[in-house]
Amino acid sequence: MYKRQVVDEGLIESIEDPVNKYLPELNGSGYEGVKIRDVLTMSSGILFRERYSDLTSDINRMALTMMNGGSLDEFATTLTRQREPGTYNSYISVDTHVLGMLIKRVTGRPLTDLLREKIWHPLGMEHKSLWMIDGEGMEMAMGGLQATLRDMAHLGRLYLHEGSWNGKQIVPAQWVHDSVTPGAPHLMPGKNNPGSASSFGYGYQWWIPSKPHGDFVAVGIYDQYMYTDPTTGIIIAKTSANKRYVDPTAVPTMDATITAMQQIAAAFGDPNWRTSTKDTAAGLQTGAQESNGSESD
Repeated sequence: MYKRQVVDEGLIESIEDPVNKYLPELNGSGYEGVKIRDVLTMSSGILFRERYSDLTSDINRMALTMMNGGSLDEFATTLTRQREPGTYNSYISVDTHVLGMLIKRVTGRPLTDLLREKIWHPLGMEHKSLWMIDGEGMEMAMGGLQATLRDMAHLGRLYLHEGSWNGKQIVPAQWVHDSVTPGAPHLMPGKNNPGSASSFGYGYQWWIPSKPHGDFVAVGIYDQYMYTDPTTGIIIAKTSANKRYVDPTAVPTMDATITAMQQIAAAFGDPNWRTSTKDTAAGLQTGAQESNGSESD
């Protein structure tokens, strides 16, 4: 959400720019020459093993860096390239952290301050949020944001209404559209896509279901979900603490969970919700109006 705003404000010339244009510390790393667009779409080509069950994997090395009071920014500079950028979709958490580094650099402000000003207050969030930081005070941009279930749903409602909140455009509608629309063959959903590590599609930090109908979803570790279906007006926010998430023998649940959410949306949603007097998000709207807009921490 911030990314479009920093482009609109002229802080980034184009998402076609290489990320190291703004983060020179990435020169010589796998990120040198990688377009911001390819980082947004998890197509950076960086060699990174996202295996939570493997204690020697890159995701666990990164977690260890943080737990030992190290710098996640510095960790990102040590990574190398595996593939040509912009050719293969493979989810790696550190791509999102590099986007956080970029936003902080061009704005000169902590991500927490930007979240408070650009999102939390305008949406009238009902509760404070917490964001984990590393030993240098940098937010863990790829995760660690602790928010209530209801406030998670507020974010889904923002995208349900194409970036508009109670008549005010918070995120440009075109950016919302581009964010949830796969823009290249390797980003398309469907099984047996030779350019993707999964059967899901991908936009700008949003997952697209394997069998989409205009819906999209944000997915967090341990099976947290924020599902949005513009065809029915339904938003579903789900928290979870799946203790078998890191178990390599466990059956993957993402496709089944999203399929269940699609069925819930079909059963309880309204295809005419945009013109109906019944607002499927009415409860959220009332809550937002009554909120005192507590600051994020």
